[in-house]
Amino acid sequence: MKSILGKIRRAVIDYHMIRPEETVCVGVSGGKDSMLLLKAMVLYSKFSPTPFHVHAISLDLGFKNTDYESMRDFCSELGVPLTIKKTKIGAIVFEHRQEKNPCALCSNLKRGALHNLALELGSHTVALGHHADDLLETYLLSLLFEGRMHTFQPVTFLDRKQVTVIRPMIYIREKEIIYETNKQHIPVLKSNCPADGNTKRAEMKQLVKDLQAKIPDCDERMIHAVRTMVDQQHRNNHLLNNI
Repeated sequence: MKSILGKIRRAVIDYHMIRPEETVCVGVSGGKDSMLLLKAMVLYSKFSPTPFHVHAISLDLGFKNTDYESMRDFCSELGVPLTIKKTKIGAIVFEHRQEKNPCALCSNLKRGALHNLALELGSHTVALGHHADDLLETYLLSLLFEGRMHTFQPVTFLDRKQVTVIRPMIYIREKEIIYETNKQHIPVLKSNCPADGNTKRAEMKQLVKDLQAKIPDCDERMIHAVRTMVDQQHRNNHLLNNI
C-alpha cells in the first residue's frame, strides 16, 4: 500500500483536495477501485498533515441479488461508518427509460444521489475512485463521441449544491489497483448491472489495449498528455478564481 498511499498523498497535496477536520464521504460501489480507495483514505487519514474523517457511502440501485454484507464487514474492519441509500435508479434506467446507452443517465442519477446523501450526512466533500486510466478513457469518449477534448478534473466544485468532488487516485494506474486489491485481499462485489462489460467505456479500454499492442507504452504517453491538459486547466481555473 506504500506506493498507493504515496500517490494519494501527492494528489491531495497537489490539488488541495481536503480541508482540515472535514468529513470526506467516499463513494463505494463495491468495485475494486472504490473499495481500495476507501481503505487507502482510512489509512491516509491516520498520518495526513491535514486531519480529516472518512464516511463510506453507497447506493443500492435496486438490482436483484446484490449482497452488501462483505462491504459492511469490510467497513467494520476498517472502523469506518457506512451508509447505504436505497434508490430506484436501476428501474428508472433499465425499465422505465430503457436507454440504448444507459451509462450516461445512470451516471448522472448516481452522482446526484451521492451528492445529496453526503449533504444529508453533513459533508460537502465526496471522494470517487477514478484513476489515471479512467482519465484517459473519459478523454477518448469525449473526443470520439462528442468531438471535444475534455475529461474530468481532479477536483470539481459544484456551486449549486456546494459539494466538492475529489479524485485522490488520479495518479494511480488500474493495474496497480488490481495488484494491490488482490494483495490486500480486499473484497469486491460482483456487478449486477445489465450493461456491465458492454459499454462505450469498455470499448475505449479495449481501444487502448489494441493501440498498446502496436505502439508499446503509448498508454503512458497518452495519460501524460491528458494529465498535462488537465493540469493546465486546473491552473487556469485557479487563476480565474483568484482574480
